[in-house]
Amino acid sequence: MQSIPVDTTRLGVLRCAIAPEAKLSNPDTQEVKKDRDGNPVYTVAVTVRQDRRRISVIEIAVSGEPKGIEEGQVVKVTGLTAFVWSMGDRHGVSFRADAVTPVHGTAAPGKGGGA
Repeated sequence: MQSIPVDTTRLGVLRCAIAPEAKLSNPDTQEVKKDRDGNPVYTVAVTVRQDRRRISVIEIAVSGEPKGIEEGQVVKVTGLTAFVWSMGDRHGVSFRADAVTPVHGTAAPGKGGGA
């Protein structure tokens, strides 16, 4: 699997679309996926809008539960890497980050504050 570092400074404003959710390795047993160090893996859906283009949503996997992130909140993504994958006739790009953290001073619409 090829990994590609992503320059998040070129992605515009990153906003949480879906709050962190535990990534399941087995949906039948609800077993949470673990990283190599045994930490639970979470997924955060983030909206990306670059250069006034349409908005895209990417799901970012991160080790450990990201704290203080709410839907609609502006977030900072550290160490974002894209991975190109294929399995049989299926293929795509997945994303992993070292951390997803809230940007202080911003709030989801209707929650007070603003940016």
